[in-house]
Formats: sequence, C-alpha cells, structure tokens
Amino acid sequence: MAKIYFVTIELSNGKSIKLRLDGSVAPKSVEQFVSLVKKNYYDGTIFHRIIDNFMIQTGGYKLEDKTLSELPKVDAIEGEFASNGYKGNTISHELGVISMARTMDKNSATSQFFICSATCPWLDGEYAAFGKTIDEESEKAVLEVSKMPTCAPHPMFTDFPVEEISIKTVTLDSEEEI
Repeated sequence: MAKIYFVTIELSNGKSIKLRLDGSVAPKSVEQFVSLVKKNYYDGTIFHRIIDNFMIQTGGYKLEDKTLSELPKVDAIEGEFASNGYKGNTISHELGVISMARTMDKNSATSQFFICSATCPWLDGEYAAFGKTIDEESEKAVLEVSKMPTCAPHPMFTDFPVEEISIKTVTLDSEEEI
C-alpha cells in the first residue's frame, strides 16, 4: 500500500522547506528518500548546484573546514518516469517540486535530489518527481536559495554557491496510508 509522507527540510539560513511526498506516483524514489531521512543522511549536506529560474540541488556533498567531501555511496534505483518506461508518474516539474537527480543513465538516481525554482516542463517524463512543497513559505525558501550568487570553483561545480547553504536536518513529520 502506498504512503504519503510529510517532511521538513531545515536550512542553515533559518528557513524551512515543507514537502508532501507521494508514494503512489514514485514509490521507489519516495522510499529511497525517506530511508535516507530516517538515517539522518542529509544532515549537514550542502546545496552544490544552484541555477536561478531552474532548480536547487543537494544530497551529495558536505563542506567541512573548506573541504568538500562526497557523502557515502547509496545504491541506485530505477528511474520512475515515462521515458524509462514508467507510466505512473504524473507530477509536473513546477515551482516547489522535488525530483531525483541522476546522470545520463536513467537508472542512476541515488541520494541527490533537486527542487524546482520554476516551471520546467522539459523535465517531465525525464526525471522522477516525487513530491511538492505544501505552503507559500516553503516556495519562498526555495526561491531565496535559487537566487544566491554562484561561481565555478572546479569544472565539476559550475553553479556552486558563493556563500554556503546547507541542510541542517530533514525531519519526517508524518505519514499516511493511501
């Protein structure tokens, strides 16, 4: 039976992003994310890719004493989107939608995720969206992060925030069977 989860991402800037995750449209993506939340995996994780009018991405790195380190490896999951043969995902990528990040390999999503800071229809059917913000304050928090100045400190990080912004913690607020 599918579940709906409500989570809160507390940011280092004092803002929060509250999300509703829909296990009926992307069960593997939701299960992966929630399992990592329960392990406090995301605590202290930085946003390493920020593109205004597109998205903010996190879930892969920590920055400690000016040293960037990769988070522990997580097994990849099957991509739950139309171009990968999965027809059950009906979430459109719009402001506040959370989606799994991946490489060109459609089944490479692990721990990294992004939250859209604009409507991005070209992502629909290509990335596994699995939830959305639940209030205006959360959308404002996403937009605020998306407007942070970025730099390119390394060829691998071309949209890296000039000022560090990270996840303090992610909490599982509640869950419901649907």
